[in-house]
This record gives sequence, C-alpha cells and structure tokens, in this order.
Amino acid sequence: MERNRESAGVPVTAIGQDSHRFAAGNPSTETRILKLGGVEVPGHRPLEGNSDADVVLHALTNAVSGLTGVNILGPTADRMCADGIVDSAAYLAEALRFLEGRLLHVSISIEAAVPRMMPLFPAMRDRIAGLCGIDPGCVGLTATSGEGLTACGRGEGISVLCVATALLRPGLPPPGLPPSADPPVS
Repeated sequence: MERNRESAGVPVTAIGQDSHRFAAGNPSTETRILKLGGVEVPGHRPLEGNSDADVVLHALTNAVSGLTGVNILGPTADRMCADGIVDSAAYLAEALRFLEGRLLHVSISIEAAVPRMMPLFPAMRDRIAGLCGIDPGCVGLTATSGEGLTACGRGEGISVLCVATALLRPGLPPPGLPPSADPPVS
C-alpha cells in the first residue's frame, strides 16, 4: 500500500491570502481597470498596487508559493514590475514554474462589498483554470460581503483567501524538507 501511494505522488495543500484597497477617485476618469481572476471588470474603481493589483491572482500566486516554498510576490514580482511586467498572470506563471507536480484544485473565497461577484464567476473560473492548466470544475469560487464587519465588507477594498491542492511528482520530499531528509514518521 505504501509503495502505491509513493508512486502516485504526495498530495500537498497551501493557503494564500492577499488584499488591496480601492484606488481613490472616479472610475470613469481612471485609466486603469479593475482586474479580478484575470478578468477585466470595467465601471469599478481599480485596486491600488504596482501591478494590475489582481488580488485574486495574487492570493492564488501566494498559495502556489506555499506549495513550492518559493515566494514570488515580493522581490521577484517587484523586479518583474520594474521590467514593465504588471500582469498578475505572469506572477502566477512564475510561481507555477516551480511546482514539481500538478495542481489539482483551487478554492478561492473573496470578501468584498463591490463589485457583485457572482456574475463574474464563470469568466473568472475559465480564466483561472486556463492559467493553472486544470479543468474549470476544479476551480471553486465563493464570495461574501462579510456583513460589512471589515474594511473590505464596507467597500474599501477586496480581500481574498485561496487554498490550492497539488500532487507532487513521486519521489520528491514535501516542501520544507531538504531532498536528503527522511519525512517525519507519524
């Protein structure tokens, strides 16, 4: 039994989080467009950030970084931004480059008062699935206003939590263990 599990790979799960406040000003005069999950959402104020500030893809990138142990948001993304790469899909692609296995499922929970998320979910699900190389049915999306208890629930920004599950290539140690270390015995 142990041999079959080892040959199938090691399942791992990680959590990513990100939040951004909305940019000040009028959305009709703003040159940037709000992006969520790789989808443009016109008519709403964009989020503040050096990149396109796609808070959904940032949380997903952080979750993938949790799977691999290689942080992308921070110095790597800052260098990419300085080089003119501001599309958050490029940060996610960079994080996925370090995944030695395959992504199985992502679950994304968004807290925001605006915009209304449900109408955006089909396009977001398809875009995220395409970026991750998984079936759209393996992308879970939920949203809440948080009953206005937080800044995001009051419309000041958007906060996102993401859980990502992957199957690491057989023979690889779980993230955080050096290649020569034996996994802990439970």
